[in-house]
Amino acid sequence: MNPTLRIVLHWLCRIALGVVFIYSGYVKVQATLQFAVALTGYKLIPDRFIFPIATWFPWFEIALGLLILIGWKIRWSSVAASALMLFFIVLLSVTLARGIETNCGCFGFGDRITWKTIARDGSLLIPALFLVVESRWHKLIRESRLKNAME
Repeated sequence: MNPTLRIVLHWLCRIALGVVFIYSGYVKVQATLQFAVALTGYKLIPDRFIFPIATWFPWFEIALGLLILIGWKIRWSSVAASALMLFFIVLLSVTLARGIETNCGCFGFGDRITWKTIARDGSLLIPALFLVVESRWHKLIRESRLKNAME
C-alpha cells in the first residue's frame, strides 16, 4: 500500500472512530435515565445492572474515543473499539431477531433497532478493524527494517 494512502486512511479512521465514540458517549452522559430505559428495552440485562451500566459505560466510550484520537496504544484501543462494535452488532441483532421493538440508544433515543441500525454499526467496524490490522502490519514492517538495518 502506498505509504501516503496508508497514513491518510489511518488518520481518517482514527478521527471518525474517535468522534463517533466521543459523541455517542456524550449523548448518553447527557441523558443517563433515557439510556437506562433504552438498556431496559433490550430485555437482556438484569435490572440491578441497568443503572450502573447507564452511568459508567458512556464514560468508557468517551475515554476510548479520546484514546483513539490521541493515538495512545492505538493497536489496543482499536482492538477495544472493534470488540465493542462487534458486541453492539450482536446485541442489536439478537434484540431484532427476538422481535423486540426498542430504541437503539446508540446516538440518541428516538432511533429504533432495524437492519439499517445494524448495518450502520457494521460500517463503523470497518475503520476499527483497519486500525487493528494496519497498526500490527506497520509494526511488523518497522521491526523488519530495523532487523535488516542491524544485519
